[in-house]
Amino acid sequence: MNNTVTPPDQEPERQHYFIGKLKEWVDDFYSEFKRKPTAFVCTFGCQMNARDSEKLRGILLQAGYETAEGEEADLVVYNTCTVRENANLKVYGRLGVLNGYKKKNPNMKIALCGCMMQEEEVVSKIQKSYPFVDLIFGTHNLYKFAELLFIALNNNEMTVETWDDSTAIVEELPKKRKYSFKSGVNIMFGCNNFCSYCIVPYVRGREKSRYPIDIIREIEKLASDGVKEIMLLGQNVNSYGKTLDGQPTFAQLLYDINKIDGLERIRFMTSHPKDLSDELIYAMAECDKVCDHLHLPLQSGSSRLLQDMNRHYDKEKYLSLVDKIRNVMPDISLTTDIIVGYPGESEEDFLETMDVVKRVRYDSAFTFIYSKRTKTPAAEKPDQIPEAIVHDRFDRLLDTVQKIGREQTARFTGRIMNVLVEEENQKENGLVTGRLTNNFVVHLPGNKSDIGHTIPVKLDECKGFYYLGSRIDGN
Repeated sequence: MNNTVTPPDQEPERQHYFIGKLKEWVDDFYSEFKRKPTAFVCTFGCQMNARDSEKLRGILLQAGYETAEGEEADLVVYNTCTVRENANLKVYGRLGVLNGYKKKNPNMKIALCGCMMQEEEVVSKIQKSYPFVDLIFGTHNLYKFAELLFIALNNNEMTVETWDDSTAIVEELPKKRKYSFKSGVNIMFGCNNFCSYCIVPYVRGREKSRYPIDIIREIEKLASDGVKEIMLLGQNVNSYGKTLDGQPTFAQLLYDINKIDGLERIRFMTSHPKDLSDELIYAMAECDKVCDHLHLPLQSGSSRLLQDMNRHYDKEKYLSLVDKIRNVMPDISLTTDIIVGYPGESEEDFLETMDVVKRVRYDSAFTFIYSKRTKTPAAEKPDQIPEAIVHDRFDRLLDTVQKIGREQTARFTGRIMNVLVEEENQKENGLVTGRLTNNFVVHLPGNKSDIGHTIPVKLDECKGFYYLGSRIDGN
């Protein structure tokens, strides 16, 4: 590529041009310092952020950066989350540490991206209180990382570029996967639901789906590269296709992906109950590669609060949906999200949530204390719940969720099931760790050579939320 010519206007060709310009910068750095520059990418938040970080790392590696193990690097990138206030506070705390590192290394560059950077108040605060940050960009222009980094490297002032929204989908960029045998795949971006407590539609923008052919081609390439498990990603995968001509459904997409040779497992996150169709339930049951695990956020068991949250279902509709799912897939593992302390939540509302937990009997649940997010309707409500009451309810819910979860996990004891080995056990030599299709963790005898392989295992003993297993003879 001739990097002296004018940058192309079309994507992703434009970004590949700037990756070439970054390579030239890296060569100049090496000539001066006799080493390659190092980079550290730190991810806060969801699986979509993790997938975005794989793109950031892939671009940096192709440009010639070496991967650093920590924040004392020549380039630190924070890919931020803003779903809860604690995520913001964590980033601010780490920025103070980075300032100290930068004083020791004047060549160091600091870049911030992700959902947190889509908030005007956050960007203004960083510009005022953390002027040593070099680059700020958001969720909609993340694909422009190579171009923006090149500008920042040649700029003595903070470079800021965030967009309110974008219809562009640019996926054909380098990626550095964490695992060789599994990968996330974005199928859509943004959210149209506007739940009253959630900031995601404001920072991720409106829904936009990728074309099925582009998704299939990406997964076929991954499968040919040895990937056995893929995670289909979107803020609400159940509404996939509504922005495309012909409106292909998520169920149709699953049937097509299920045909891909070499692929063993299909997972997806996250499903909104209001869009979970009968078609999708039967597709999950009929597609042998779709994992028997469904994450179905509840948020609250109170129909009154669910209406206030703008969730578009009530308690009875949710329970009816669960019954329908279990009638078709009796062994499915169900997990959920639950918010405690939503504004106006009464003790009766909370007990409705506890009732759903006891009736559904989730395998596990992510339980959250309500976090007030600026710009959301719930943040303006006057009836915020006192902290002491919230923590009492949270503790009661957590105790119930964990007790039921332990009982649910144990139901597979004694069965022989396939485990996809993910890593060597972190605590005990001679063991490896993997997952069942229902997402339960299993520890079994093995070594590094087992990583990425699917092994039949007898589930000998349940230890609460994981299993100890033994390999079947000959494997």
